[in-house]
Amino acid sequence: MSDPFFQPVSGFDLPRFAGVPSFMRLPHVPRDHPRIGEVEIGLIGVPWDAGTTNRPGPRHGPRQLRDFSTMIRAINPATGIAPFEQANCADLGDVPPNPADLQDSLRRISEFYSDVTARGITPLTAGGDHLCSLPVLRGIARPDAPLGMIHFDAHTDLFESYFGGFQYTHGTPFRRAIEEGLLDPKRVVQIGIRGTMYDGEDIEWGEAQGVRIIRIEEFFDRGISDVMAEARRIVGDQPTYCSFDIDFVDPAYAPGTGTPEIGGPTSFQAQQVIRELSGVNLVGADLVEVSPPFDQSGGTAWLGVSLMFELLCILAEARNRRN
Repeated sequence: MSDPFFQPVSGFDLPRFAGVPSFMRLPHVPRDHPRIGEVEIGLIGVPWDAGTTNRPGPRHGPRQLRDFSTMIRAINPATGIAPFEQANCADLGDVPPNPADLQDSLRRISEFYSDVTARGITPLTAGGDHLCSLPVLRGIARPDAPLGMIHFDAHTDLFESYFGGFQYTHGTPFRRAIEEGLLDPKRVVQIGIRGTMYDGEDIEWGEAQGVRIIRIEEFFDRGISDVMAEARRIVGDQPTYCSFDIDFVDPAYAPGTGTPEIGGPTSFQAQQVIRELSGVNLVGADLVEVSPPFDQSGGTAWLGVSLMFELLCILAEARNRRN
């Protein structure tokens, strides 16, 4: 029997437009809470976009995602997974960034996730721009055991630097993560890559390291099941991270992001690719780059948090298998 404390508030008990919003109406359990030791999956906001190079705004993503997450219910109708029954889930709050100091923010985020990991909590993150993924990986990857990664995005985020050598932007996190030994490049697969290019150096570098890059044309030519079967083979049964940039989805469905690229998947196809992660040994995940200023209707945030629910289902399933 699941603990009632860790159950989300039902819309039958309190209307979804009422109450203080938390992720998916779960209890707010900050790290000094007396029941933090019972949390198994922690939903965390990283309201920070100091890595953005064009259209800012993802720092406001976690707040809007929380607000729209009140519409999430208890059971995934496609898979039958009821994540709140399978694991004690809670909203751990936001990592407090330093908006005036990028390096200090990186340190704060990595320390937060190191603490969460030390407590045995599996993190599900709402960004923030994609640079957030680097300190998250610093906090959860062990130095002697780099993680695999399945990465859904329109962009590789494998660039060397921007603006004359600056190495920390939302276009560089996974190059840094590979260089730092946080990711095993031969167990990294990137899906959905598209859009006009600077020079292709990011793709050349990634492929030289062993990263499997699946461009959008291949994705559509082969189909979701075939592509995702390959992704599962690449990461194998070892610990794996999932990073999902909302710009993986076509801007017709997700306009609220800083670097949209046309020609992407639908919102339903985005759900499908996450469901195809079933069986992966997932130890953490993030959903990043929701930028409320570019979609004040909230449709992008609703899509984003719906995909977070899909990721939560996979995380709960993976955690139960490990246990």
